Amino acid sequence: MQAPNVFAGPYLDRAAELRKDAAFLESALRDPGSWIVPLWRSRSLIEKTGDGARAVMLATSHAVRAQIEDSQLVMLGRFRGRICFAAELEASEPPPVTPEGASFEDLRLAGGLLCPEEAGLLAYARAMVHWRSRSRYCGRCGAKTVAKSAGHVARCSNPDCGNEQFPRLDPAVIVLVTDGERAALGRQAAWPAGRYSTIAGFVEPGESLEDAVCREVLEETGLVVSGLRYHSSQPWPFPSSLMIGFVASAEPGSVIRIDDELEDARWFSRADIASGFPGLPPPQSVSFRLIEDWYDSGSEVPLRREPGVRLWASR
Repeated sequence: MQAPNVFAGPYLDRAAELRKDAAFLESALRDPGSWIVPLWRSRSLIEKTGDGARAVMLATSHAVRAQIEDSQLVMLGRFRGRICFAAELEASEPPPVTPEGASFEDLRLAGGLLCPEEAGLLAYARAMVHWRSRSRYCGRCGAKTVAKSAGHVARCSNPDCGNEQFPRLDPAVIVLVTDGERAALGRQAAWPAGRYSTIAGFVEPGESLEDAVCREVLEETGLVVSGLRYHSSQPWPFPSSLMIGFVASAEPGSVIRIDDELEDARWFSRADIASGFPGLPPPQSVSFRLIEDWYDSGSEVPLRREPGVRLWASR
């Protein structure tokens, strides 16, 4: 079995059965051994180390706890034997924290520097805090919502409504299209010059994942694909996606024809990639992993060992 993608994996016990246990939650919040996973402006608290980075969790006794109401906390579960809560710090300036070298960083950039377990925990925290910030009001009647189930339910405060909202994900397919010797990659105009990636798009209502792959590839590149094979998936909390990776074969005679979503799309050989063009997405993304697995299947030198390969810091 292949290793999980970054941000994925069994990195904690979610302890869902304890979310409605008020006595347990109160005890956990008083426990000096419990942790808070803080976010500020959607950024995660990280300390750079000599060869990477580590996530910084704060004790429930930390000074920033005074800025956080209980209703803002989301219980994530048990991580390394400690109960963890996520919370967004709403100060206009980043609050002072310890250790001194820690700072609030964009997880999209720093995720690849963290150990897999900490990357997953911070991604989970970011996704839950984002959902909480988008569910403060009822989508049915407009009344304010009240946090329930340790932050995993937003219940309408209007007794005549009582609608409940639950965390939601936006499923997106991401696909490596190949004709065997080449891979079809595209780029968006907003990306840095030279950067290309696999084809991706959100699943629409009424679609299966396979339907979405065929539609997105056809819309964005004009290619007709077949032989779809599931590869892997990746939580992508930027802000709330689940990337579902596939490999697909282009039908013989298919010609790339781009639409207005992409600035460019073209075929690239392994030799092209080894030479440094195109620039590839970062190694922590499932898009890179799709490209890597295709590349390595037909090359004597693994992609990560090719000296000329160019990677970008964010997808």
